[in-house]
Amino acid sequence: QVQLVESGGGLVQAGGSLRLSCAASGRTVSSYDMGWFRQAPGNEREFVAAIRRSGGSTYTADSVKGRFTISRVAAKNTVYLQMNSLKPEDTAVYYCAAKYGGGSANSLKAHDQYDYWGQGTQVTVSS
Repeated sequence: QVQLVESGGGLVQAGGSLRLSCAASGRTVSSYDMGWFRQAPGNEREFVAAIRRSGGSTYTADSVKGRFTISRVAAKNTVYLQMNSLKPEDTAVYYCAAKYGGGSANSLKAHDQYDYWGQGTQVTVSS
């Protein structure tokens, strides 16, 4: 079992940057496929980015492609989400999640395929 704690959220102006961190404990992030999701009020939880447990493949939602980057530092047991050129529509609670490895690329984009979740961190982008 793994415990996940997100940090790094906050208030930023449009065009700014933030880096979210997801610190894992209990097991290493290399044991899981890791994903970032977000949820705005009144909306469903939405896929943002994912990285395979091998660290060899990453996936990014079209809505953030070219602006957001997922990465992992195994030595720190931490997964990051670098967010650049932020827009007001990026405002949401961002969640880190872990799933047991394997499955299709589409399975990485489905929130119901994940086994463990963090508590979330709020990101607010002002116009």
